[in-house]
Amino acid sequence: MTNNLIETNINAASLTRRSFMAATAAGSAALALGGRAAFAADDTLKIGFISPRTGPLGGFGETDGYVLELARKALAAGLKAGGKTWKVEILDRDTQSDPSRAGQLAKDLINNQAIDLMLAVSTPETINPVADACEAAGVPCLSTVMPWEAWYFGRGAKPGAPSPFKWTYHFGFGVGEFLKTYISQWNLIETNKKVGVMYPNDADGNAIRANLAPALSKAGFTIVDPGAYETGTTDFSSQIALFRQEGVEIFNSFPIPPDFAAFWRQAAQQGLIQQIKICQVAKTGLFPSDIEALGDLGVNLASAAYWHKAFPYKSSLTGVSGPELADGYEAASGKQWTQQLGASLSLIDAGFDALKAASDAKSKEAVAKALSTLKTTTIAGKVDFTSGPVANVSPGPIIGTQWVKAPAGSKFALDYVVTEHATDPNVPVDAKLIAYNG
Repeated sequence: MTNNLIETNINAASLTRRSFMAATAAGSAALALGGRAAFAADDTLKIGFISPRTGPLGGFGETDGYVLELARKALAAGLKAGGKTWKVEILDRDTQSDPSRAGQLAKDLINNQAIDLMLAVSTPETINPVADACEAAGVPCLSTVMPWEAWYFGRGAKPGAPSPFKWTYHFGFGVGEFLKTYISQWNLIETNKKVGVMYPNDADGNAIRANLAPALSKAGFTIVDPGAYETGTTDFSSQIALFRQEGVEIFNSFPIPPDFAAFWRQAAQQGLIQQIKICQVAKTGLFPSDIEALGDLGVNLASAAYWHKAFPYKSSLTGVSGPELADGYEAASGKQWTQQLGASLSLIDAGFDALKAASDAKSKEAVAKALSTLKTTTIAGKVDFTSGPVANVSPGPIIGTQWVKAPAGSKFALDYVVTEHATDPNVPVDAKLIAYNG
């Protein structure tokens, strides 16, 4: 993208708290109205952006208002693609953490807004119904932030068979990355290698149980699995009793925040956490608000990051670095940075790189073809659809992390530190993993 079209080195901190709050409060409705009225269809690219900004999964979308404001600022002068300068409208929608609503929003953007490209981010509950709607309608769709196996096989693809998808593409971590990260992370502390797992009966949990648990067993860990639990479970006494009886010293789960909070408080009351040396939580352990809500029980929880401000990459659309993105968000919002900042921006980076690479950004077939061969570097690292484990997928890193008490004088209660980097050695390790108990 040429310098006369956008300013490629936007300082994220330049967004004021007022503009951040205004962008968030205004919501997608006003933006959509502006998109319908402002530009002629033949010179405007309409981009759908669907994420969970409220509800149980709202932590995933909490920072999206800021990221979208950065993107809109970068695109204010248009997008040069295929020898033409296009005006751009990003129509963002909140799923309210409801899969049915996600599908309905996607269909509305496709049928009533005539979008040219769909971007969907965070969890199968958001991404899969959106991707299915796009596949059915012949609209190119790019997504990130869920295990790719839950996206690919969870939507009907079969191992060893050709990809059934023509229009939908996904990048980011998979079971292979979790395996490398967990082995690297768990070997940092001496344990009996007994792992208590609690995987929910959902797309994430089922993909992880079928693929990660057997691989961990082959790597020398003993898996203690009480079976799938239903989202919304309030009594975890039977699981806790089994974990205590088996003497597990590592705990791993992929829960939504309310489920983990209920489990972990009960685990404290019933004496389980005293024997846990590593508590490795995915999905819930991603954001400071979820960890802070646990009080002292949240300190030293291990997590994993699909983006961290220490990632040494810059946004291909806005030019911001990781520290600039994190610091800018904190200055604008007054809240602690989260890994979702870089993830959502990486999706926008990759989506607009595909539009620029397409022979005709207004042709859905051309954009889908550009996605299928996309090779680029976003703020979250490499995206490469030419060498994935299966067609339509580009794998990405997941980095071992931990929530620790912030030093005296910090604005926030917790620090989020990098403890290992097996899936992307370019990310610097800045802390030693601390045992949860021990």
